[in-house]
Amino acid sequence: MDYCLTVDNLSKKYRNYLALDGVTMRVPKGAIYGFIGKNGAGKTTLIRVVCGLQSPTSGTYSIYGSPYSGKEIYASRRRMGAIVESPALYGQMTARENLKQQYLLLGKPSFEGIDELLEMVELKDTGKKLVKNFSLGMRQRLGIAVALASDPDFIVLDEPINGLDPQGIVEMRELILKLNKERNITFLISSHILDELAKLATHYGFIDKGKILKEITAEELEATCKKRIIFKVDTDKELTSALDETGLQYKLTTYLEGELYGEISISALSDVLKSHGITLVKVSEKDESLESYYINLLGGEKND
Repeated sequence: MDYCLTVDNLSKKYRNYLALDGVTMRVPKGAIYGFIGKNGAGKTTLIRVVCGLQSPTSGTYSIYGSPYSGKEIYASRRRMGAIVESPALYGQMTARENLKQQYLLLGKPSFEGIDELLEMVELKDTGKKLVKNFSLGMRQRLGIAVALASDPDFIVLDEPINGLDPQGIVEMRELILKLNKERNITFLISSHILDELAKLATHYGFIDKGKILKEITAEELEATCKKRIIFKVDTDKELTSALDETGLQYKLTTYLEGELYGEISISALSDVLKSHGITLVKVSEKDESLESYYINLLGGEKND
């Protein structure tokens, strides 16, 4: 598999504080990689290191196969766009003027493409309105347009929907999906709004206390978070035989209680158990969410 970003045993220490502790992760090309962790878990530190804003204390990372310590890293970084913490915009300028300024910084020979960028982020009709008067959602979309000015293959977004209203969240989600699908842009998105991230991500990385807890694809996560039926019966006689008959995976938590994974109606389960002389005493259905999966990874500790 080809990767935009590979991180190997990377650590970052500030005096006596270890912000990143041996982080290893992979962001595949074409992915929308959801980077999940509590405030202070190390998300922004890793992003700042990867974007070249800070140097690692130890370990290494590569962008498109170019090690950060080599000369090739500068060419690879030109293929990246990033919004770290908040978009760097000129409040006294219009959206168009901000993009012109970015084009000048990039040394582009003309302003060709600015109209297309403004249209893509739905800011073409903002005219002479100054950015300082934009809503937060508008500023975030303009920030992405600025990041797109260099025609990147890979965009890093640090909490892009934090503070947005529901409409702004929808607009940001649709923009990211559009860029990923139509331009094949890879995204690394840090966020703690897990329900929204679940609508976007193709891959996930979970970080806590500077360590990666788990990397998993959306398909693997869906399989892990499938429906569960939690049950209690009156006898364990022939219980495993009855559960085997359902054809579903199961786990016994006590000799009379357990969990059944997959799709089966309560009445169908009751009938199978009855055929083996077992009565269903208690039953409930549960779907595990991305948030509950994350909390379980933390050992039950809730997210901030």
